[in-house]
Amino acid sequence: MRYPIVFLSCLIMFLPGISLAETVEEKGLTIAIEADNRDLGFGDSTADMLMTLSNKHGQESTREIRTKTLEVKDDGDKSISIFDTPRDVKGTAFLTFSHKIAYDDQWLYLPALKRVKRISSRNKSGSFMGSEFAYEDIASQEVEKYTYKYLDDETIVGHDCFMVERYPVDKKNSGYSRQVVWMDKVEYRTWKVDYFDRKNRKLKTLIFKNYRQYMEKHWRADELNMVNHQNGKSTTLLFSNYKFKTGLTDQDFNKNSLKRAK
Repeated sequence: MRYPIVFLSCLIMFLPGISLAETVEEKGLTIAIEADNRDLGFGDSTADMLMTLSNKHGQESTREIRTKTLEVKDDGDKSISIFDTPRDVKGTAFLTFSHKIAYDDQWLYLPALKRVKRISSRNKSGSFMGSEFAYEDIASQEVEKYTYKYLDDETIVGHDCFMVERYPVDKKNSGYSRQVVWMDKVEYRTWKVDYFDRKNRKLKTLIFKNYRQYMEKHWRADELNMVNHQNGKSTTLLFSNYKFKTGLTDQDFNKNSLKRAK
């Protein structure tokens, strides 16, 4: 007897051991891919950044930084950060070539030594310029760098969010065993990330604030605050003067451009 396709579809759904439901791993990956797709097409951008370092006693120091980012088709973004103040780090420049699967390439130019230092992939968990951001935090967070698991829905800062757990593919060199990300269901903007160290203890929390939309599509947070729960330190990044499609090219992102950074 030949059954109509609709009837067979309904029958399969109720057969024991057969499920068409999306797994939590599939749903987590779907959310991550959608968030990534939402930001495609920005081309390039520049911004000013004020970095404030706070120790556990509340003492603060600040650094003024200029950032440039170049979107790369079929790979991770390229970015460069140039330090303008204070005087002892003026001219320091940090270059990152993020990759979807391969290890990220990162270089640091130290003007006092007039040399470019390559950051080893084994040091990706190290502190970026004394801040609570690690080198791996500074690189663009490509989808392929993690595996995923959808955890739950939760409302934070007035936004209905997905909770997604992600696990670094590069377990050997990452400083994290896992991360929990809160992403709103409307625009897929990240509002909070909890980082867990290799012993699965909560290490840091990153909070995003004051999102603005550019070119009617691309969202950027004006403020990022990273708190280290284990050492009591924190780092705040304040962004301003965002500009997009400024005409940056690959020539603006190479080791020679580090030395030319002004």
